Amino acid sequence: MSIRDGKIKLSPSALNLFLECQRCFWQEQVKNIHRPRGIFPSLPGGMDLLIKKYFDKYRNINQLPPDLIGKMGDVKLFDDQESLNKWRNWREALTYEDADNGAVLSGMLDDLGVENGLFVPLDYKTRGFDVKEGGESFYQNQLDSYGLLLRENGMKPSHHAYLIYYIPKEVSEKGAVRFDVVPKEVAINPDSALKIFQEAIELIKGPEPTTHSQCDYCSWGQALWLQD
Repeated sequence: MSIRDGKIKLSPSALNLFLECQRCFWQEQVKNIHRPRGIFPSLPGGMDLLIKKYFDKYRNINQLPPDLIGKMGDVKLFDDQESLNKWRNWREALTYEDADNGAVLSGMLDDLGVENGLFVPLDYKTRGFDVKEGGESFYQNQLDSYGLLLRENGMKPSHHAYLIYYIPKEVSEKGAVRFDVVPKEVAINPDSALKIFQEAIELIKGPEPTTHSQCDYCSWGQALWLQD
């Protein structure tokens, strides 16, 4: 079971798997059987670091990056760089503990905004194509979880977060790449994340779920089992 310091440890990405396929989630958490993984692409990780440095440069002068001015209401960047650096690190990420169930939810922030005294989760996304309407729903649980983590750490979250998309548009001389920067406001509900977290804990403590008929990984594993 995924336990550290005697507690069940979950993250927003683990809860995403729970929402996608309960059997795959249970096997990963209880039996340490993970879905097959491909090679992790280095470009998105490199872009993430560059974008963080870019935002931090403007944080130090108390401004939004120029390509976001006028696109995000009255949001200002959270000005405590030291705390943000901690929350970006998995060892010191924001956590919420459900002491009754012996479980902890932890999540690393990309960035944080402040608007009218409320805290606004900001998450960078690098994409190879334009943003489709409604595509932000894929990240709903992640953003809800950030709202929950902020709330449980005494930082009242706003009713919304922002996904900030970086979409490459063209390459010019000397390898310079021009990006479109598209912030998308997303309503968030910390209570929804709390409910999913508690349901995931209950699933971990119970028997193995049946195969999910629409999960390709379950179908693949079942086919291998039948061949043996």
